[in-house]
Amino acid sequence: MEIGIAIFGVGRWGAHLVRNFLNHPHSRIIAVVDPHAEKLQAIQEHLQLDKGIALVENWIEALELPGISAVAIATPASTHYEIISAALKKGYHIFSEKPLTLKYSQSVALCKLAEQQQLQLFVDHTYLFNPVVQTGKSIIAQGKLGKLRYGYGTRTHLEPVRSDVDALWDLAIHDICIFNSWLQETPIEVAANGTIWLPQQPPQSDLVMAKLVYPSGFQAFLHLCWLNPDKQRRLGVVGSQGTLIFDEMSADQPLVIQHGHLEYFESAWKAVDISQEVIAIKKAEALAHVCHKFLNSILTNTISQISSGWVGAELVEILCALNNSLQQKGKIMRREQPDSSFHN
Repeated sequence: MEIGIAIFGVGRWGAHLVRNFLNHPHSRIIAVVDPHAEKLQAIQEHLQLDKGIALVENWIEALELPGISAVAIATPASTHYEIISAALKKGYHIFSEKPLTLKYSQSVALCKLAEQQQLQLFVDHTYLFNPVVQTGKSIIAQGKLGKLRYGYGTRTHLEPVRSDVDALWDLAIHDICIFNSWLQETPIEVAANGTIWLPQQPPQSDLVMAKLVYPSGFQAFLHLCWLNPDKQRRLGVVGSQGTLIFDEMSADQPLVIQHGHLEYFESAWKAVDISQEVIAIKKAEALAHVCHKFLNSILTNTISQISSGWVGAELVEILCALNNSLQQKGKIMRREQPDSSFHN
């Protein structure tokens, strides 16, 4: 069975979506949609798209094309709510880039609408389908790090600089997503501080330092910046017996355990059992797996447990709380229980 799909937005990530859905046996691309004609022309030439695939500049017109069962959305986050709402009302399953929306209330509304329409609302949290992240989750679950203490994530680059959202909304969701998955819990307290250097309107934080506190007491610290030529994609979880490190910039050794701990000898703490263990990872394109899972969720009428709209909405709630803290110069935002709302 083939699922007719329209892909909205063919920037860098949207182009990858076109390639993956084009190559999947259970999908048939009906239309590629983007307001920029030159991008449509470029993707058609690059992937040698069949002439039968419609190239459309107006997304509202694209929703009226025959043969569509699903819509994949890789447009700016500020447009998600309007487009997803309209597509769900037309009866289409949704594959959305993250974040689902920029407001928690809008994300909840979309989740409820999808349920009412009995449609799949799937959010592309690609890292959760990455073999490195999946292996890391297993390692932590097995207790190989000992008692977990804290974590850190660094996500920096020199560009791109976004005009629709700040560094927090652009970058934080990836590491929050991984920490939540690895810890199997969600934050109950968050705080963030930002710095603005670039003269943009409206002003956007170019550097954000954020803190997440989990029910277990685990704390995660995030360093997010798009003005740093030292590109980093590095995340670590520190335990009493070692540290698990996911370094995305290391193609050959993206996941390692740095073993070691402290013992008290002769009135001093000394490091012992120091060694590095490189974890073998089966190579696979995470996005291909994501696209497959989305199509499978439609064919089997099953909601994804790790990438549903509700999972996406929870991440938006955390980002909104961090954003509120950012606007209040680092004020701590708390929620009493994992399923309650954040407040000052």
